[in-house]
Amino acid sequence: MGSIFSKIIAGEIPSYKVAEDEHFYAFLDIRPLAKGHTLVVPKVEIDYIFDLGDEQLSSYILFARKVAHAIERVVPCKRIGMSVIGLEVPHAHIHLLPIRSVSDMNFSNPPLQMSPEEMTQLATDIANQFDRK
Repeated sequence: MGSIFSKIIAGEIPSYKVAEDEHFYAFLDIRPLAKGHTLVVPKVEIDYIFDLGDEQLSSYILFARKVAHAIERVVPCKRIGMSVIGLEVPHAHIHLLPIRSVSDMNFSNPPLQMSPEEMTQLATDIANQFDRK
């Protein structure tokens, strides 16, 4: 069957992709807490992030760091916050969130409303920064 994230990775469900390599996939959250809120997932479907092997986990964090730097170049913020909650979808995922204060990481905040056109442009802008040093 596969998780919703596996379906996104496979292209069965559309997404606003910002980065991809052979092991990981990053895309904009469709219910963002802030402009640039991105999910980073391993392509292998594993429920719990800490069940990844050492090499997989370190590669995952390094990939997420590249995505975070790309977001920072596009979205004005103090930092990129990182959160792993792992309860809502049975597929490991990291939330990368442009923040100005700790309260920006509150997942009970209402989602930001962005049009499909704004999301498409934002995904393109971040993707264009992904491979930049």
